Amino acid sequence: MTTSLELGLIGNGGIAALVDGQGEVVWHCVPGLDGDPVFCSLLRPRNGKADFGFFAVELLDFVRAEQEYLENTPILRTRLFDQRGGAVEIIDFAPRFTHYGRTFCPMMLVRQVHRLHGVPRIRVVVRPAAATGEVRRGITTGSHHVRYVDGLPILRLTTDASIAAIVEERAFVLDESITLLLGPDETVQGAARDVGEQFRRETAAYWHDWVRSLAIPFEWQSDVIRAAITLQLNAVEDTGAIVAAVTTSIPESAAGGRTWDYRYCWLRDGYLVVNALNRLGATRTMERYLGYIVNLVANSQDGVLQPAYGISGRERLEEHIVTALPGYRGIGPVRVGNQAYAQAQHDVYGAAILAATHVFFDRRLVRPHDATLFAQLEALGERCAASFDQPDAGLWELRGRASVHTHSAVMCWAGCDRLARIAAHLGLVARESYWRATADRLHRIICERAWNPRLGRFASAFDSDAIDASLLLLEEVGFLPASDPRFASTVAAVEQTLRRGDFVFRYLDADDFGVPDNAFVICTFWYINALVALGRREEARRLFENVLDCRTALGLLAEHIDVTTHEQWGNFVQTYSMVGLINSAIRLSRRWDEAF
Repeated sequence: MTTSLELGLIGNGGIAALVDGQGEVVWHCVPGLDGDPVFCSLLRPRNGKADFGFFAVELLDFVRAEQEYLENTPILRTRLFDQRGGAVEIIDFAPRFTHYGRTFCPMMLVRQVHRLHGVPRIRVVVRPAAATGEVRRGITTGSHHVRYVDGLPILRLTTDASIAAIVEERAFVLDESITLLLGPDETVQGAARDVGEQFRRETAAYWHDWVRSLAIPFEWQSDVIRAAITLQLNAVEDTGAIVAAVTTSIPESAAGGRTWDYRYCWLRDGYLVVNALNRLGATRTMERYLGYIVNLVANSQDGVLQPAYGISGRERLEEHIVTALPGYRGIGPVRVGNQAYAQAQHDVYGAAILAATHVFFDRRLVRPHDATLFAQLEALGERCAASFDQPDAGLWELRGRASVHTHSAVMCWAGCDRLARIAAHLGLVARESYWRATADRLHRIICERAWNPRLGRFASAFDSDAIDASLLLLEEVGFLPASDPRFASTVAAVEQTLRRGDFVFRYLDADDFGVPDNAFVICTFWYINALVALGRREEARRLFENVLDCRTALGLLAEHIDVTTHEQWGNFVQTYSMVGLINSAIRLSRRWDEAF
């Protein structure tokens, strides 16, 4: 039974799965990241023989386990040991490599189970679900496969293990190794063992080459590499979308209620991911994400964008509660869909422009963009200019009230500012003048209405005393220089109000669900970056190392953290959090030329 987020993420840009410390696949959606969860024991603890929605390789007389990633890959190795000296190794991955000039990332999980020593006895239990956990799939069998029907898509398990042993869930002695290929209902071309081994070699080679191309900081190299690989697993190869997380409804705290479906593309999150990966040199993800945004803009009315979309670009993400799944540790409700898609969140216009800005200036790109793309972005700029001083739900997606949020206004300013810079780069003098004047006007109004002279700091909403952690980003997006005393006083107010121990909350005011219980992980990274900007580097390094110590054993982060126990909560793995790790490591690390 899964009772913690000590899980390994595997994936290939088309699918993803979470594997617990004993080698059980506890979460896996098909046909894509936002599809039907065929394995869902993460949200429905196993209690008996009738349970379903999981894929386990069980070692009889089990006593302990070890787990790690193969270096510089998302290939997961789990070792299980029994009380008689027997041991097995499970290698889990989703194939990804270049094939016929294209990225091959099939809807397939590969599980290789090897005997390490002794006479281990294992049991393979495969019980896929359908209809969001309501239905246990039926089976049909062939000479070397099991088909799981009563749901779409139909799944096929191709294996060189005994079909009878798998269907009857009987234990057997593992003499050497078995291979389990779970994928679409198609014939596998070749012996299961040969296919699995070939896919493993080529997948490892693909990721080794990908990592080799990264421009990583000198310090915390392994941590940054793991974060970068994890972010790439959340980038959808087919469309360019980037999901916020591969899970739904992991609660923000034990109190419940705050459960959301994060298997969609938030334009804000996508910008942060491509910005972080671009800093490391992974430019292809940025280019594909830009294509995703351009298609959204082309299909929009007058440049109006939603905060979130489906990975295909679909607009409606109607939210409903699923009763078949009680939730992580029984804490619900479990939701499918996210009603935030219907909210007004004006910062998305600036985020989309900022994501696109790189392509006008980055000389590494084969096809730099021109005035045609700029004209498309100008429609978003007009939305920035029209929306910056209008109420919205803000980046925290408040459901019960709307305000003129400072962060949204600042991101609108940033969008106009970047358009002015792009226009100058393209030699469009009239457009540069227009967007510079627009950005200056927005900047002046924001400073007038978001600055609270009585408190001597910026507020998180116009004409208010409110405060939230997004104010830490004023320097990072270029709205204020670090030398501006208004930035220092605002950072001081955030740390006095929102810091608890070594962590920073996003806000502490009551929202639709009461007062937040846990700290939002990326806010602590924002605080660390602000300290670096203010010259408080050693303090920032200590806080950064503290956050690293709170990661799972595999180096992963969820969305929230309990400031007392350091237990992680919220959807997993959270792209926001891994982005924060990369950005802070880059800011804090010694340069390569300083290291020797």
